[in-house]
Amino acid sequence: MNCAPKYRPLRRRLAGANLYLVGMMGCGKSSTGKVLARKLGYRWLDADQVLETAAGRPIPALFAQEGEEGFREMETDVLRQIGQWHSCVVSTGGGVVIRPANWGIMRQGVVVWLAAAADLLLKRLRQDPTPRPLLQCPDPVRRLEDLLAVREPLYAQADMRIVQTGTMTSEAVAAAVLTALAMSLPPWSP
Repeated sequence: MNCAPKYRPLRRRLAGANLYLVGMMGCGKSSTGKVLARKLGYRWLDADQVLETAAGRPIPALFAQEGEEGFREMETDVLRQIGQWHSCVVSTGGGVVIRPANWGIMRQGVVVWLAAAADLLLKRLRQDPTPRPLLQCPDPVRRLEDLLAVREPLYAQADMRIVQTGTMTSEAVAAAVLTALAMSLPPWSP
């Protein structure tokens, strides 16, 4: 894959390190990940899609048949496999941060938290037809708020945090990630 000329120095500084996008469902990990991969000339991977392919079942069916714990074990196995590759932008599942083993894998690359307020997440999730097993309950708003309360301290362990507003496009979020990377990575030396 070709890297955009503007980002070649940044790609050299990354030296093949994977970028792991973390954050709540609806925060734009997939749409932002695709843009980042294109600009850096990296491969984009959606960890949930890789998991569905490996399991031969969609995520809702995995949750229903395996329970959340069984799903999380499979998610870790898939993340281990992905962690052996390089030059990837990985859009993770929203709950990947709850297992310490996953942090060990993601820390081999750069972990980027795409943060968004609950109201923005709810707005996006209502417009997204993708089934969200953890929100299939009588009060999805309360459930999302509870998940945020548990997960935000875990997301905060990421190497960088990109705070989104409702007006930011995927391109704008990706640009913010690239700027933050350029400011935080050590200079490249041949």
